[in-house]
Amino acid sequence: MSMQLGYTMMTEQAGPKDLVSHVVGAEEVGFDFAVSSDHFFPWLDSMGHAPNAWVTLGAAAQATSRIDLMTYVTCPTFRYRPAVVAQQAATLQILADGRFTLGLGSGENLNEHVAGEGWPAVSVRQEMFAEAVQLIKELLAGDGYTTFHGDYFEADGAKIWDLPEGGVPIGIAVSGPSSCELAGEYADVMIGTEPKPELGEMFDAAGGAGKNRVGQMPISYGTDKAAAVTRAHDLFRWFGLGWKVNADLPGTAGFEAASQFVRAEDVEGSIPCGDDVDAVIEAAKAYADAGFTHLALVQIGGDQQQPYLEWTQRELMPAWRAAFGS
Repeated sequence: MSMQLGYTMMTEQAGPKDLVSHVVGAEEVGFDFAVSSDHFFPWLDSMGHAPNAWVTLGAAAQATSRIDLMTYVTCPTFRYRPAVVAQQAATLQILADGRFTLGLGSGENLNEHVAGEGWPAVSVRQEMFAEAVQLIKELLAGDGYTTFHGDYFEADGAKIWDLPEGGVPIGIAVSGPSSCELAGEYADVMIGTEPKPELGEMFDAAGGAGKNRVGQMPISYGTDKAAAVTRAHDLFRWFGLGWKVNADLPGTAGFEAASQFVRAEDVEGSIPCGDDVDAVIEAAKAYADAGFTHLALVQIGGDQQQPYLEWTQRELMPAWRAAFGS
C-alpha cells in the first residue's frame, strides 16, 4: 500500500514566522502534505511556543502553492465554538485553493481549560464533540440559514457567506469504538496517532471503508545520535504517556511531573533518533501495515528543521518512495 509523506508544523516548538518558513521549505523539498497542531499551551515549558494555528495556517496557505494543509487537530467545543470553526475552515479552504482538510478532535485539558468552563468527564466531552461535528457539517453544507438546538450548542440563523467550491473535507481523530463510530459516519478522513489496525477496522465497519487515514510519528533527526536522543527526551518525553493521561492533565507542570521518571533510553526505544533512514522506514511500516494512507513526521526541535528538511530530500525521501510509493 502506498503512503504519502507529511510534514508537521509543531506549533509547540516554533513561532509563527518560523512555522511558515518551515512549511515553505517542506513544500520545496517534496513533502506531500503538512499538518499543524492547534495548541494554547506547549506540552512542556522547554518547548516554549504556542502561536495561533489558524492565523499561521492562513499565512502558510498564501506562502505555499502545492502542499496540502490540515489541522491536527482542532477541538471545536471549548476554546472555539462550532460555528466559528466552520467559518474559519471555509475561509482557510478558499485561501488554500482547496488544499485544506479540517482535522477535528475532542481536545485536551491542557489547551481547553483556558475557556474557563471546566473539563467534564470523557463521556460528556464525546457527546459535546459529536454535536459540534454535526453542526459544523450543517454549516459547511451551505444550505441556507442554520438554526440548531442541541444539548450543548445552539446556533440561531447561522450562515457561512464565503463557502469554498468543493466544500471542506473533515477528518476526525479516533482512539476507540465511540470515536471510530463517529468518524465512520461523519468524517472524510480518519486521524490516528497510533498504528493500531483495529482502529481502521472499526472505522471501516462504521462506514469509513475506502477513506484516507492520516497518522503522525515523531522522529529526532541529527548526525549526533546522543544529542538527538537528549533533545527527544527534553522535548518529547510526554509522548508515551497515552491518550487518557494527555487528555486530562491541565498544564505543563502536570506533564513535567507525569514524565519525570521517563528515561532517555525509554524515549530512544520508542522514537527513531539519529540519521538512520532504515530506522525511520521500519517504524513507519507499522502505520502502512495498519492501513494508514498518509503519515506526517514530527521532527523534534524547532531549531532543527532546516537540516532535517535537507536530510529528508537527500536521503529519507528516496527511501520512502521506494518503500511506500506515492
